[in-house]
Amino acid sequence: MRLVIVQYAGDYAEAFERLAGRGSENYYAQKYSVDAVTEMAKRSESVTVICCITPKFENRVLENGVRAISCGFDSTIDSQKLIELIAEQNPTHLVMRTIIPDVLKWAIKRKIRTIAVFAESIANATWRQKIHNYFLANLLNKKQIEWVGTYGITSSLLFKEIGVKPDKIIPWDFLLDSDPGSLAPKEIPANLKKLNLFYAGLLVQSKGVGDILEAVAKLKERHISVQLKMAGKGEEEFFAQRVEELQIEDSVEFLGIVPTPTLEPLMREADVVLVTSRHEYPEGFPLTIQHALRTRTPIVASDHPMFKTHLKHGVNSMIFEAGNSLALAECMEKLISDSALYHNLSVTSHSTWHQLRLPVKWAQLIDRWLDDTPESKQWLFEQRLASEYYNPKSRP
Repeated sequence: MRLVIVQYAGDYAEAFERLAGRGSENYYAQKYSVDAVTEMAKRSESVTVICCITPKFENRVLENGVRAISCGFDSTIDSQKLIELIAEQNPTHLVMRTIIPDVLKWAIKRKIRTIAVFAESIANATWRQKIHNYFLANLLNKKQIEWVGTYGITSSLLFKEIGVKPDKIIPWDFLLDSDPGSLAPKEIPANLKKLNLFYAGLLVQSKGVGDILEAVAKLKERHISVQLKMAGKGEEEFFAQRVEELQIEDSVEFLGIVPTPTLEPLMREADVVLVTSRHEYPEGFPLTIQHALRTRTPIVASDHPMFKTHLKHGVNSMIFEAGNSLALAECMEKLISDSALYHNLSVTSHSTWHQLRLPVKWAQLIDRWLDDTPESKQWLFEQRLASEYYNPKSRP
């Protein structure tokens, strides 16, 4: 078996070497993912991880036996070059972790056993998007694409909506603890002197970072003292300049990438966790939400389509119109001025977290597919979106 795994971005080689040297994860489940691929290499003739969007081209075999290829593509993927790199490995099995139709067509034509394991969502609002998705669904429904793994229920339902057969879709989750812990529900102090906000994620406009900064400025105009901590990398210089323009330098702290073990403590210390993605950002279902629910710190989130299945305004979160900084500021002001609402959102966080749990984990899905025994085939069959498990009436 010669396995090739294609992902949009990242740096498998760097992550493997950092974690092998006892370094910290850059995001939750990074070690889980890296180790899972190492285990796959132990029972394969070869395993290759290809990362498309990377700073430079690299091709080397790591100590764990995995070949790591960084394509060196800047912002646009060269499908033909990518196909050439895949073909060089002469794969018998292909795992597509990102949507690249040209590669899917190539694999189908050559009858390479293929599975899609997507963590991204797809937009389906405009006619152009609908036409694109019609052809994508036709590709994914081809028999050579054996399964379509999608991150979370909402994403699975979206792929079903565009025409992917529910018999082929398997919702999956990352490895997370089975118990969110025993943290007590939170209260908002009646005499709150400073509102502590926390954001974790890419620092880009499409994630709503600029909207957060504008909302902070609006809160200050209303004489609400704010301290915002932002964890992540991206367009730091641009947003640092924006902070100066808004004259909120004393209210914003850029933390850079924080070690994963510190993420939940930072959220617990905050009064509000912000998840502000605009609709154009291809969200799956952010781990930030799951971490925040575990810490019982109330969430203020945008109305991104990928959040709506699980996040309900005034029930387990506060929802604002994506891209509307005034609505974001008003949502936060409402939350901290209503102690009963704040406490109730905190109380419901753990039950919401439990509702998000799925029986299939990322590596399990790939391992069972590679195993290809009658038992594993039956296991995959039972995890389909079309199975009884995902009937709302049958779920616990």
